[in-house]
Amino acid sequence: MDLFSYDFQEPTQDNGRDSGAGNRQPLAARMRPRTLDDFVGQEDIVGKGKLLRRAIEADQISSLIFYGPPGTGKTTLAKVISGTTKAYFTEINAVTAGVADIRRVVDEAKQRYNMYRQRTTLFIDEIHRFNKSQQDALLPFVEEGTIILIGATTENPFFEVNSALLSRSQIFSLHSLTPQHMKQILYRATLDKENGYGELDIQLTPDGEEHLIQYAEGDARKLLNALELAVTTTIPNEQNQIVITLEVAVESIQRRAVRYDKNGDRHYDTVSAFIKSMRGSDPDAALYWLAQMIDAGEDPLFIARRIVILASEDIGNADPQALQVAVSAFQALQLIGMPEGRIILGQAVSYCASAPKSNAAYNGINEALHWVRTKGHGPVPRHLKDAHYKGAAKLGHGEGYLYPHHYPGHYVKQQYLPDGVQEKFYKPTENGYEKQIKDYLISLEREK
Repeated sequence: MDLFSYDFQEPTQDNGRDSGAGNRQPLAARMRPRTLDDFVGQEDIVGKGKLLRRAIEADQISSLIFYGPPGTGKTTLAKVISGTTKAYFTEINAVTAGVADIRRVVDEAKQRYNMYRQRTTLFIDEIHRFNKSQQDALLPFVEEGTIILIGATTENPFFEVNSALLSRSQIFSLHSLTPQHMKQILYRATLDKENGYGELDIQLTPDGEEHLIQYAEGDARKLLNALELAVTTTIPNEQNQIVITLEVAVESIQRRAVRYDKNGDRHYDTVSAFIKSMRGSDPDAALYWLAQMIDAGEDPLFIARRIVILASEDIGNADPQALQVAVSAFQALQLIGMPEGRIILGQAVSYCASAPKSNAAYNGINEALHWVRTKGHGPVPRHLKDAHYKGAAKLGHGEGYLYPHHYPGHYVKQQYLPDGVQEKFYKPTENGYEKQIKDYLISLEREK
């Protein structure tokens, strides 16, 4: 026997935990829950009595798609299902797999069912990475029940997964874990003697713990990776304690990673929070979301355009200068660029967030458009028609028009709307400069 003929036997695996590898696996892999009772978070879908939990416990799983941010339990939930149901569990990653891999899994699933009457559950991580033809290749086998599909995606499946596949699957949305969930996971890892650090004396200071939880941003995997890095790089003190202070946590982590996809949900959610914070007159929140977008590399001109829209839609005539500030910021940003452009954006955002608000002009044009689209285009009254083009005067166009500047206060009562239209489209508010507009229009009404 020589070195190359030695028969090496690989360790067996059990639902993602490598019993042979022991704690050579990353902490996040070792701490992965194996049962629903161990699963932390997502109580709205796997809590006691919930539909998905009942289906798992009854072994009546249909095709599923789990959608949510990283580290919220999509893969873990799939592996819990694999350990709970009687179906054979196999998995592929859409980043590296192709149609050939799908066909291989399907062939094996057919043979397995014919020989053992055992169903096959196929877990596809990052299913949104499959193109249309790859997703189409799955469809007939999901439809006929050859495989039970469990897909996991961080992208909105309604945008990234074929509608035919969606119609044959139940979709469950998973949410970022709460700080309470994160604290539960953190302490479980420090106390678990078999898979965590229960054999060590780990002391988490309150500010060190808070920093780890804040850094992880609701991502359990990120939290456990950060804890592992802090523990393995910290020298025990004289009492053989590994003390994770704020300084240790900051030094271990260095900097929080940015989770932001310009084409994904995080992009739209952040922009939404940004706009709503300005609309809600909270300059601190608006600057915070602005900072997130700048730090993530968002197109600054995209941000500037959103500010211009808000200045008219949500501020309007309550502060007419807001639109001037927003447009000037957009033009200045084009001239200056980044990184100095952040100052220009910050000024425009803080001004607009702090300005009085009114959507009266926005509502006014929308109501006017709705009126003309539903009730038709009324004719222009004859006295308002243009009398300057050839032959117009002979037709009586402009006849009877009263020139306002010839009258006291530069105002005179006359008809401006078509016959039969008396709708009030613009309803100014009491906010900011718009109150002066409202008072002025009321004074004109009195003169009428």
